[in-house]
Amino acid sequence: MKISTSRRLFMSKSALAATGIAFISSNTINAFVSDCPYEGYNPFAEEKTDLRTTIFGDHVTVQGVIYDSSGSTPLKNAEIEVWHRSASSLKFRNRGKLKTNHSGEYKFITDIPGRKEQSSPRIYFKVSHQGKVVFTEILINVHGVFITSDHFNSQSALGSKLLPSSSRSNGNSEINFNISI
Repeated sequence: MKISTSRRLFMSKSALAATGIAFISSNTINAFVSDCPYEGYNPFAEEKTDLRTTIFGDHVTVQGVIYDSSGSTPLKNAEIEVWHRSASSLKFRNRGKLKTNHSGEYKFITDIPGRKEQSSPRIYFKVSHQGKVVFTEILINVHGVFITSDHFNSQSALGSKLLPSSSRSNGNSEINFNISI
């Protein structure tokens, strides 16, 4: 016995599927086709400047300025997405989105990042402004904060503002990290 589906049933199911696809947002589609060079990226992170998973433990404050491609003009309202591994589980539980202020400055607080075996702890950044996107990262260890050769090569317009700096006072760690886009 052969089971056949009526043409009317096929057309109604096709129309329903097409309508469902039409209502999927571009952010949802980008989540599956993102060209992010780093693992753990999630475009659905909420807007926040406190990425800590707990108020106990070691924390770091990261701040800096987002500049235009010349490295001289600060950009207001640039969007920064940040994520890193959690120290306790090595999953990407620390993530958030924030925007620069009128002076191009950003600032957030987070837990000290976790790391994969044989690797330094890292904080990943995605910076977007007027259709331009830049991905970069910083590496953190007991000796300070460092950039990768990719960041060095792509951000050379920053000149003397290129290298990140870190300080520690009263048990609080601070990192200053500038990015151009």
